[in-house]
Amino acid sequence: MKQAFAYIRVSNAKQGRSGLGLEAQRQNIRLFAEAEGVEIVAEHVEVETGKGADALDRRPVLKAALDEARKIKAPVVVAKLDRLSRDVAFVAALMAQRVPFIVAELGTDADPFMLHLYAALAEKERKVISQRTKDALAAAKAKGVVLGSHGRDVLAPKNRKAAQHRAMAISGAVRAKLDAGKSLRKIAAELNAEGVPTAQGRQWHLTSVKRLVDRLAA
Repeated sequence: MKQAFAYIRVSNAKQGRSGLGLEAQRQNIRLFAEAEGVEIVAEHVEVETGKGADALDRRPVLKAALDEARKIKAPVVVAKLDRLSRDVAFVAALMAQRVPFIVAELGTDADPFMLHLYAALAEKERKVISQRTKDALAAAKAKGVVLGSHGRDVLAPKNRKAAQHRAMAISGAVRAKLDAGKSLRKIAAELNAEGVPTAQGRQWHLTSVKRLVDRLAA
């Protein structure tokens, strides 16, 4: 049976702690290995951004996986190309160094041209996502939402007033749920199921219910 090393990456510590994305990548690699008759001899997991052509210098786990793979002349398997990087130059540099790697979703027959093409698409996708985020922040700012404070949105006065009115409007229902011993997470789920939006017209989450309860207490 052919041997290979698995490489799994998430972009930040929060995703790493929650396991977000890890199991999906692990499952895709496992299915690929079973279908292709490949033995995964070791799994390497890294929490680090893949942004930039110099990403390998900041990703010691990937470097170690590639070094181990060279020693036994085995490839490194990733679930998707963007788990290596969304940067065309980075992927091209790996290919130029004849570093063996396989993208599970593309299969073992993906030629260099196709890998370059997919890398270019992944890079474009990253730029589109970045631009959408900037546009969304600009739209929020235009509506009076003051952004900042350690990554959280700080409501401008008119937003706080709307949130306070919203809190009072549903205070009876929320207090009844609290009196029934329901958790904040459960209350959020029930408000969403009942079609009750937040003051900003969004879905409820544990943190937004907590803010609502704090407003009611104040």
